Amino acid sequence: MPLHLLKLCVGADSVADLRAWTRMRRERQSGVHAHVTRMFPKRAEELLDGGSLYWVIKGQICARQKLIGIEPFVDSAGIKRCALQLDDEVVALRPRPHRAFQGWRYFEPAEAPPDLDATSSGLAEMPEALRRQLSELGLI
Repeated sequence: MPLHLLKLCVGADSVADLRAWTRMRRERQSGVHAHVTRMFPKRAEELLDGGSLYWVIKGQICARQKLIGIEPFVDSAGIKRCALQLDDEVVALRPRPHRAFQGWRYFEPAEAPPDLDATSSGLAEMPEALRRQLSELGLI
């Protein structure tokens, strides 16, 4: 069973912002899209067995990207870093509140909210701002 990562998406106000940022980064760089972090996950093998990076945007888990590689490297200042290589597709999720934290956390599959297209309630057609408000009210 895959293991996932959970991380704050700093600077994005919505899933649409994350998608635009991912698209922009993909156009600027050649090769695989990656998110750089300081620490290398000790459970990398489990993460690469179908795991995703789940994004917390404005206090809600609401998007994910499939992890396709994890590469350690040393940056130009000589500091060890880790590139979390991500699939370009940003998958919207059924929003779920989550408090702020630093770094990333391991995230068990049983805790992960479902993809929007996997729900039959019509949430995918609803505007993202409305989904966010309904989630904050505990209605979805």
